[in-house]
Amino acid sequence: MIDLWTWTTPNGRKVSIMLEELGLPYRTHAVDITNREQFDDAFLAISPNNKIPAIRDNDTGLALMESGAIMLYLAEKTGRFLPEDAEDRYRALEWLMWQMGGVGPMLGQAHHFLKFHPGKAPYAEQRFHAEAQRLYRVLDTRLADRAFLVDDYTIADMATWPWISRYEWQRIDLNDYPNVKRWYLEIASRPAVQRGYHCPKRVNEIPLP
Repeated sequence: MIDLWTWTTPNGRKVSIMLEELGLPYRTHAVDITNREQFDDAFLAISPNNKIPAIRDNDTGLALMESGAIMLYLAEKTGRFLPEDAEDRYRALEWLMWQMGGVGPMLGQAHHFLKFHPGKAPYAEQRFHAEAQRLYRVLDTRLADRAFLVDDYTIADMATWPWISRYEWQRIDLNDYPNVKRWYLEIASRPAVQRGYHCPKRVNEIPLP
């Protein structure tokens, strides 16, 4: 049994989607970041950085924070969604790091300025919208000749997809990125993704272009 502390954010959904794809039993603990529950002492003991998601694997007693580390752990624990071939494995890690270092931070800033504080910082809005568009172009180019980021469906796709599901917050039209749109819709159709998206609660249906 895996205990999962999470909320309805892209980073949280990465792990719930992966747990659903793996079919591992897990128990959800909602951490309402809108009420600053991530700063509770009990959660701090699990996640020293006060960020969701976090897990505890009750088979081993191991507790982990940081979505990328959690996904790597689950992939290695189960032997799934991380290629065995050395080159493909590093490609999956490469694109996972791209998500962690680029897509997450930059699109998160786009949400802050474009969705929640429009009109307050025009320079920041322009900067992060331009960077969002650049990242979408990178993703669209990568997907031009392959179904997924590393041919087969991997943790790199699971990590990236929840951020793309907020394309409207980023003022992105998926029709401008046809390869991304095709990839996005294919992943959105997966039953495990649909279940994981609504963890720990249903907020809205998966956005569809």
